Amino acid sequence: MSQRNQMVEDPRVMRALAHPSRLAILKRLQTEGPATATECAEIAGISPSACSYHLRMLAKYGFVEDAPPRGDGRERLWRAHHRGFTVAEPDELTPEVAEAKNVLAKTVVNGIAEELLRYFDASVRESRQWRQASTLNQMLLRANAEELEELGRRVTEILVPYLAKTRTAEEAPPDARLVQGVVYLYPRPPAGPGVGRSGTGPDNPPEAEN
Repeated sequence: MSQRNQMVEDPRVMRALAHPSRLAILKRLQTEGPATATECAEIAGISPSACSYHLRMLAKYGFVEDAPPRGDGRERLWRAHHRGFTVAEPDELTPEVAEAKNVLAKTVVNGIAEELLRYFDASVRESRQWRQASTLNQMLLRANAEELEELGRRVTEILVPYLAKTRTAEEAPPDARLVQGVVYLYPRPPAGPGVGRSGTGPDNPPEAEN
């Protein structure tokens, strides 16, 4: 498996990846290593035959590949080709690329939201220690583009040593678990249909008229 992220630039590849089952399968292989279609199907909540189809599509676009066999070699094993993927930000954002990026981004965000809701449902069964250790913060910041980029870089640097894709279970403490980490840092769009072209709103009031 390549240690680097796969750069996704082609809108056709973005659309091919924008499927909840494919993202779940890819995450399984990136995080836990090689697996069969049946094992991946359990994570994605689909049938093994449907999973095999999605694995072939992921292989078509270079996300997964055949892994060395295990045991008697009768089962076909798959593995991720890269540790993760990064969607490129082109100098010129064409309508086709913009739409494909949005489709993929919304699929990823919807999956994260579903996982968060599952956590809420299951949190009553967590120990007090794990509940207190969890962090769910929403903060409205004020920064320019350079500061926003710096914030993203610094937060990412803190999290990177703990990535499950690179930190094995043997390297982590015995009581370590998979923890979902999500960082959203983006310029807040103007709020409400009453916002005019000048971008005025509650956080950016219009100048008083004489």
